Amino acid sequence: MNTPAVETPVIAMDAVESSQIHSIGYDAATCTLAVRFKNRTTGAPTSLYHYSQFTAENWEAFRGAESFGSHFGKYIKAFPLRFPYVCIEKMPAPVAE
Repeated sequence: MNTPAVETPVIAMDAVESSQIHSIGYDAATCTLAVRFKNRTTGAPTSLYHYSQFTAENWEAFRGAESFGSHFGKYIKAFPLRFPYVCIEKMPAPVAE
């Protein structure tokens, strides 16, 4: 039995001020939150994760949070069954020169 491939949405990302998170984005059509983390030592962008079942209300609360890292830890990461996630890439693609 063949399982159809699930299309991964390409989500526009916005850089944020955070010690843990490099950038965030949201795709309303698929209710998907995108979070790219950062290396704690260098601040360089690292892994990209997509969190599904993320409503527009969840997005507004996250986007308006005083601390992205604290909000992520308390309201998103702590609930993997509510917001199932998948690692899209371990490291960003190298920038073409």
